[in-house]
Amino acid sequence: MRRRHLLLAAAVAIAQPLQAQGSGDGFLFKQPDVSWEVRGGFDRATAASDIFSFVTDQLTVKRGDFSSATLGADFGIRLSARFDLVLGVAYSGSRTRSEFRRWVDQDNLPISQATYFRRVPVTASLKAYLLPRGRSIGRFVWLPLRSAPYVGVGAGQMWYRFRQAGDFVDFQTLNVFTDDFNASGWTWTAHAFAGVEVSLSPRFVMTGEGRYTWARGPLGTDFVGFHNIDLSGFAMTAGLAARL
Repeated sequence: MRRRHLLLAAAVAIAQPLQAQGSGDGFLFKQPDVSWEVRGGFDRATAASDIFSFVTDQLTVKRGDFSSATLGADFGIRLSARFDLVLGVAYSGSRTRSEFRRWVDQDNLPISQATYFRRVPVTASLKAYLLPRGRSIGRFVWLPLRSAPYVGVGAGQMWYRFRQAGDFVDFQTLNVFTDDFNASGWTWTAHAFAGVEVSLSPRFVMTGEGRYTWARGPLGTDFVGFHNIDLSGFAMTAGLAARL
């Protein structure tokens, strides 16, 4: 009987250090070094350049049609107790069917086309927490706080595409023709953001964030006579992050 008790005690002593490598009841055994986050929401495109003014004047398109849902992912690396380096990528895109407002074809039918607008920023950001994310108790216990507000700035490159495909009017000859106009490429982008993290458990965090992005890019030879396209916008997102 005594030998059986000794074996049971040894098994418990081995199991406890193995469990301690992860997390305890409401706490972690060290402050997390990295995090993964997936976020989604709505990105309101500013659509302030002259190409959008021309399109909304000639076609049955509104500026709001260029806004869309957005999906993104972030990888955070802890630099200090209050600062993270965040590498991120996001996507937003719209497709709008339209027709000319004041023109019809020779059969008195609408002159129809589709307009596509895509944005994919790939960025690096510095994220600063306004309050501590948690507190350490001794050397081996870290308690996450219930909520932690943050702000940040960043920059990177944005891939974009503005495309119009369908039937159009030649304003010099008034002929109707079919074509596919396309502008795409990479351009520099910058952004600023603010949000809050709410702990769901020691490992998982829910986030809410507002982010404004600045960017403009050339339209190329398919859109001669227009200035750089406005790629800016304001996004509101919610996300789920895992501390690792």
